Amino acid sequence: MKKSAGCALKKNDLFELHIEALGNEGEGIGRLDGFTFFVRDAVPGDIIRARVLKLKKNYGYARVEQLLTPSSDRVAPRCPAAGPCGGCQLQHLSYEKQLEYKHNKLRDCLERIGGVQNVKLEPMIGMDEPFFYRNKAQFPVGRTRDGRPAIGFYAGRTHSIIETERCYIQAPVNEALVAAVREYLIESGAQLYDENTHTGLVRHVLTRVGFATGEIMVCMVINGTELLQAELLRQKLECAVERWNERSHGETAETAKVLAAAERSAGIPASEEAGWEDCGGMSAEQGRYAPKPAGNPVGRGNGGAAFAERYTELSAGYADTGESSGAVSAEQDTKVPADRAEVTTYRLASFCLNINTEKTNRILGSRVVPLYGEPYITDYIGPIRYRISPLSFYQVNPRQTRRLYELALEYADLKGDETVWDLYCGIGTISLFLAQRAKMVYGVEIVPQAIEDARKNAELNGITNAEFFVGAAEEVLPQQYEKSGGGMRADVVVVDPPRKGCDEALLQTIAAMQPERVVYVSCDPATLARDVKFLGENGYEFVKARGVDQFGQGGHVECVVLMSRVEK
Repeated sequence: MKKSAGCALKKNDLFELHIEALGNEGEGIGRLDGFTFFVRDAVPGDIIRARVLKLKKNYGYARVEQLLTPSSDRVAPRCPAAGPCGGCQLQHLSYEKQLEYKHNKLRDCLERIGGVQNVKLEPMIGMDEPFFYRNKAQFPVGRTRDGRPAIGFYAGRTHSIIETERCYIQAPVNEALVAAVREYLIESGAQLYDENTHTGLVRHVLTRVGFATGEIMVCMVINGTELLQAELLRQKLECAVERWNERSHGETAETAKVLAAAERSAGIPASEEAGWEDCGGMSAEQGRYAPKPAGNPVGRGNGGAAFAERYTELSAGYADTGESSGAVSAEQDTKVPADRAEVTTYRLASFCLNINTEKTNRILGSRVVPLYGEPYITDYIGPIRYRISPLSFYQVNPRQTRRLYELALEYADLKGDETVWDLYCGIGTISLFLAQRAKMVYGVEIVPQAIEDARKNAELNGITNAEFFVGAAEEVLPQQYEKSGGGMRADVVVVDPPRKGCDEALLQTIAAMQPERVVYVSCDPATLARDVKFLGENGYEFVKARGVDQFGQGGHVECVVLMSRVEK
């Protein structure tokens, strides 16, 4: 067995390792005689017996074979699939230390890559409840070894599906939706997609949940144009949602019937009912994770109850992680308006197909076919209502998104007479926040459906001082600038690019327009730091930054940076 030039060990060797730090992907880092090892599922302070997986010239990879001495910052993951599943890299680390890791990661990138000295980094804004926060899920569909339909999440760095009955970062109602889809797949005999042969029909299940509206979207991604027995699936989904509502409010079939009879005798119009016996065979067992009643035993009129009560109930029976509840300062809370109450009653508002017949790893195709309801749902961030389509980019954590956008608005420091350009605007989420305080906002986004939604969202909220352009930001902004003969200016430019960051041509145009402030919303500290360095070399100085934790239990870091123009 060949050894690494820098390490005396070889593959599969066992050795003792002390974990000293976390890497960019949340993996543990330890050193043996100066040779660096990266170890998944290890945290600083752990002493482990490790097994060598792979050796490079100057570093290697290992796995935890035995936890000899656990770190004081280690906690028991709530999810039994947290290890193999690729969704939560940090669930074994206390939430307080997760925030510290992300804060330090942002600082390190700004200093090391961005060349920023004396970084002014405000405290990370943590989550009040770092579980059950995602409003969007994408479930791959395949088969188990014994041929049953498998719905779950991909194991880390693989396309092997990890089945799980409960995901601890998704909206809990997804459990009922997935159970309904699984039952439909068994009963209908719909063919499941095989990515190796590019055959079969059902590829993914996309769900979106409106936390403030209770509207649910289920979008079936298929390798074809029609879904076998689509009406059967719609009925099962509607029944699953109704059953979830009944259980979440503590109703039984009997109390529901008694209440309905009382309503009829009182002259109250009855709501459409899908009887428990007509739920397409859904068993009580499939609803066993529905939350216990909280407060109102019947649940009618209880739709504004906070999700926190539900999540506490959903988490009952699991070991206390001993985690901090977050890192939001009292000062920050006074600056942020109260959330619209989150609902505990849901309805299936959108059932649609997404056509993806390409042989690709990309989940969604470009065509959406509505089957029931609207081809979108609506939800709120703060006071703004948004229309969200299957192809729309919309932040997955609505509670923290409000804090993120309020922070961007604070950094923009608008007085009411400014012109603002919002680049990579998506469905207008940040644009419409900015429009509340700006004279005029121009948004740019490459996805036509997103711009259509952005325009509808402006109309939905009665906002008339926002205009949107379809196209790549790195093309539209230079074109508009050139068309103006170099006379086009902006008082503030806001950018919210994908992980790859901003195109250099875009940054050059921003610098040429000479806005007073640039507000950079980033989901990748490394590309952010690279772009900060470019702007720093072209007339701008770093002022301050602050992280907002959008991804509890994961390693990604979201933040907002303020840069100001330097007078020459």
